[in-house]
Amino acid sequence: MQSFRPISALPASGASAPGLRENTMRVHRAVRFLAFALLLLITPALVSSPSSAQIGIGIGISVHIGPPALPVYEQPICPGPGYLWTPGYWSWNDDAGYYWVPGTWVVAPVGMLWTPGYWGWNNGLYVWNAGYWGPHIGFYGGINYGFGYGGVGFGGGEWRGGAFFYNTAVTRVDTVHITNVYVNRTVIVNNESHVAFNGGEGGVAARPTSQEEAYSREPHQPPVAAQTEHEHAASQNKALFASNNHGAPAVAATARPGEFSGHGVVGAKAAGAPYHPPAMSPKEARAASPAESRGNESRGNESRGNESRNNNNSRSPAPPARTENARPQNESHPENAPKAKPANQPKQPPKSNKKPPEEEKPR
Repeated sequence: MQSFRPISALPASGASAPGLRENTMRVHRAVRFLAFALLLLITPALVSSPSSAQIGIGIGISVHIGPPALPVYEQPICPGPGYLWTPGYWSWNDDAGYYWVPGTWVVAPVGMLWTPGYWGWNNGLYVWNAGYWGPHIGFYGGINYGFGYGGVGFGGGEWRGGAFFYNTAVTRVDTVHITNVYVNRTVIVNNESHVAFNGGEGGVAARPTSQEEAYSREPHQPPVAAQTEHEHAASQNKALFASNNHGAPAVAATARPGEFSGHGVVGAKAAGAPYHPPAMSPKEARAASPAESRGNESRGNESRGNESRNNNNSRSPAPPARTENARPQNESHPENAPKAKPANQPKQPPKSNKKPPEEEKPR
């Protein structure tokens, strides 16, 4: 006998299919949303590669040996309007030591000027102070980077509205293609110093003025991407390391960031001073920055303070220790230590009204 499904069950079974499809679609949408959110979270970590995170242009580093002298070189001609000169400098690599980052022309944020970074002597270490973009030029160690950066301020040009005007007295500009120019020879600095660091023995003796300190508190912008990529490219070029070029790199300056070959490349005429190889390896020369050291010391003092407080709080109000067990302050010469006075006897406990227990007679 053939059996049939009840007709009443057919609508219920048929109605469940659209609901199931709708629930499945909701799940798929939720999964896609979660995947997109996860992608947003991990993208910054992927973009920030370890190599770019170690770029010295944006972080402070410190070493035990000072940088070589600045090489002697000419400025390449400005490639076009809106470019500002960023002078070359010595950066640091933990594996190979100092390497030269060629000076280059960079498209500047409108209205901003570049304050170069500099090496400064601080508590026995040479610390890198990173450069920045800002409305005014701040303190850059008094270093004579040349081409308008004579140690104080910047004489290579100025913003007038949204256009940058170049002072051709100290910068190389093609006046045929760039017409925003002027001449001001009063900014020329007759300073042949090529010292690349501030303070310490042999360093530039310069301190920030009150105006420069005020400029340092203004809103700043970090180096643009072209500058960061430019330094990273320099860190990969072994010819730019001081251990190879002895202070006179073959690529001392470039017309555009990252271009280390071609007609826009300028080589060093000579080293700024005789090169002396360091007496220690780069790994031995690398040190924690003074700020990190002070932070660690502060945390250590805080831990010791907490330990001392915990010890004091854990002590019970016991009677004073016997004086014959007291340690003198000068342990190496105890005979010179002053004799301790006898300790005060502890006070007798108050008398009680209760009858004391009957003492046991000796046997």
